[in-house]
Amino acid sequence: MIEISSSLEGKHYQLYKLEQELKPLGYSIGGNWDYDHGYFDYKIDDEVGYQFLRLPFTSVDGQLDSRGATVKFGKPFLLSHKYQIGLDDHASTGNLSGSFNQFSEPQDSDASFPEEYIEVGRELVKELEQSLLH
Repeated sequence: MIEISSSLEGKHYQLYKLEQELKPLGYSIGGNWDYDHGYFDYKIDDEVGYQFLRLPFTSVDGQLDSRGATVKFGKPFLLSHKYQIGLDDHASTGNLSGSFNQFSEPQDSDASFPEEYIEVGRELVKELEQSLLH
């Protein structure tokens, strides 16, 4: 995990509006959300495992699934997951099964992050700041 400083840290946004801004940029809400916190993920690469820019957020005023929920950004970070070879080859890609079987168990859930993508992550954060802090 590699943290990236950002002027977005601590900023508050309505979750619904944030989703509307980030989805067209390629972000999705990660599968590991809870009622009081979650992540927006941007997949940088998936050639050897998965490399993500992850934007953590926490609820400011209630649960994330409530109407009008407001969230606060934490510090963005780069994350790499290396998955067990062969398991994803047999995963079904249908819409229904994809929502349940998104990933196999990680072989190394805290894998080292490829150097060539660190600058990509920093540029993505800059792009995000320009988009949200306009």
